[in-house]
Amino acid sequence: MTKRTFGLALIVTGGLCVASAQEAPAPGRGGRGGPPPGQLAWAPKAAKLNPYVTPHKPHTKLADVLAMHKGQTDWTEPIVDDDNLNAAYISMGPGKKTPRRMNADTREWWVIQDGEIRFTIDGQEPFVASKGYLVQVPYRNMYSMETVGNRPSLRFEVNIAKARKMYPMDEKPVPVSGFEFVPVRVPGKGTYEEGNKPFVDFNAVVAGTDKTRRFIHDDRAVANIILGRGIPPPPLTERGHFHPESAEFWFILLNKIRYNIEGLDVFEADQGDIVYVPKQRFHLASFAGTGDSCRLAMNGYTDLSHSYEAETAK
Repeated sequence: MTKRTFGLALIVTGGLCVASAQEAPAPGRGGRGGPPPGQLAWAPKAAKLNPYVTPHKPHTKLADVLAMHKGQTDWTEPIVDDDNLNAAYISMGPGKKTPRRMNADTREWWVIQDGEIRFTIDGQEPFVASKGYLVQVPYRNMYSMETVGNRPSLRFEVNIAKARKMYPMDEKPVPVSGFEFVPVRVPGKGTYEEGNKPFVDFNAVVAGTDKTRRFIHDDRAVANIILGRGIPPPPLTERGHFHPESAEFWFILLNKIRYNIEGLDVFEADQGDIVYVPKQRFHLASFAGTGDSCRLAMNGYTDLSHSYEAETAK
């Protein structure tokens, strides 16, 4: 006979989080026959569930965020602020523009939710991004964003934790408490490589003309496009996996995604919503609704381990 032993985990590494039964039904990739193959190991798991600490919520509904800022055109709503990543929803009014700036050592990326933004990035032809565009810029590449059109733009902005902005000499830096800006000379800059590119039009991904699945491939973070068709709810006994050292969060790009997170009731998230799970909590994401659904999965590791409960003989 077999015994399910809590805490004995099947360790599988891979930043592309498509390993649960409901994410990728192919055998060996988390099909209904069980988790993908991997080595058996004892995984450390906190005796008590890691709590949700402000600003983190299991489910941030876009409708609630918009209601909080009703009547405002320029606002920022923090969503993620942990050891690895920082993210916020940001609205910018028509004609508003950021100063030219760059991150000193880290990549930055955006999901455009509404309106239109003109991006001007070092070495790239300026382009206008609208809903569905995923945009990124490597470290030490100056860029600016400007809302074009007659309505505010809304973007989900993601940075590596504690990223620091730098500004060209002809721009006035945005003040940062506890810091002063001093003139420096900074050699070198990041490039678009390892599959990274200035933007991905998610509409083309859905149409099948763009096969991009790993949007961000960086030594400090990944962002993966996970696309599939809606399925019936999985049994509650299917808990998915947990990550021993990293939280994870998702931007719902299309339709609905169903979540079973340890300690919470099962819920569904809609397009534009953000779902967050602390490290060491079991979680299972599955495609809900009808037709295609998609999420952008983000975490702070290029080859994140996935720990599944293991069956052990006794």
